[in-house]
Amino acid sequence: MADEALLRTLTPTVIAVLVRRGADFAAAEDAVQEALIEAVRGWPRDRPRDPHGWLITVAWRKFLDAARADAARRQREDLVVADPAPEPGAAVDDTLQLYFLCAHPSLSPASAVALTLRAVGGLSTRQIAQAYLVPEATMAQRISRAKRAVSGVRFDQPGDLATVLRVLYLVFNEGYSGPVDLAAEAIRLTRQVAAATKDEEAAGLLALMLLHHARRPARTRPDGSLVPLTEQDRGRWDTGLIAEGVDVLQAALARDRLGEFQAQAAIAALHADARTAGETDWVQIVEWYDELVRLTGGSPVARLNRAVAVGQADGPRAGLAALADLDPALPRHTAAAAYLHEQAGDPVRAARLYAEAARAASNLAERDHLTRQAARLNAHLRG
Repeated sequence: MADEALLRTLTPTVIAVLVRRGADFAAAEDAVQEALIEAVRGWPRDRPRDPHGWLITVAWRKFLDAARADAARRQREDLVVADPAPEPGAAVDDTLQLYFLCAHPSLSPASAVALTLRAVGGLSTRQIAQAYLVPEATMAQRISRAKRAVSGVRFDQPGDLATVLRVLYLVFNEGYSGPVDLAAEAIRLTRQVAAATKDEEAAGLLALMLLHHARRPARTRPDGSLVPLTEQDRGRWDTGLIAEGVDVLQAALARDRLGEFQAQAAIAALHADARTAGETDWVQIVEWYDELVRLTGGSPVARLNRAVAVGQADGPRAGLAALADLDPALPRHTAAAAYLHEQAGDPVRAARLYAEAARAASNLAERDHLTRQAARLNAHLRG
């Protein structure tokens, strides 16, 4: 297992070396995957003294073998085979460029996530397919298309860090399904980016992930059903992750360059700071949502969440008034309206809205939760 973790850590740096030497991204990634297969087979019996150097050597040989077998690429045989001594920081810089390449604007969000998990995360196509609950062949096609799309992109082109962070947040939000813990993987990858860039928003995203991940043990019941934040057993929250998240956030906020991930992390920190749901500082949470709405240019999602927070700070009628300004077709709008109507003392309307929201929910766990809420209110009305 230690070798598996090491291989996943080394994968992006080895791909980066091959690309730096002149291999296109698709060929480099294929060659590294073949080298990883050899490592998995051979290292348990004879682990190399220098695993990183071994992977580079074997992957480069795999690449050259493939190049020689392809008549259209015979000119690649003249590429320099010797491994030049890297300048200080080259491995970190190259890995960061690989993040940028995998989050290239020509890729769809789904393709960017899959390519990041494969090339930077070191996961196999099968693991990624299992995590996303799709057939392996489907995921293989998605990754192949993504690799072809970025193969012509020069490795020294500047990347967009904001896009990289959005891709990592998409990975995190997939949570856990199958044998790969995508939330933990996203945290691991975001740590790398935050350390390499020293960027406030990268730190803000890391803090946000840590604070959300800290609540994970209390988020579901043994039967898999969702537990709302207000009902969670806060004694099961991971205080170590909360403390780390708050420390990372405070360091980022101290640089006075506020961004949306930092604002979201500040909201999560206020939830984490409350010993009980009743002690939550909703007034300050609304203030942070005001910042988030400003930072995101009036994002409907931010405004929806703000409306729910207003309902807690100023009463459900105020929350419903804030919600009335938003498009009812917005995802989770109906669920938010159901909750606020219940808080306002209108269980009949709330039950109807919960049932409507359940029918529209795309997530099975969320659908089950909303159905339970509707059934609970209907049972109370009948009784």
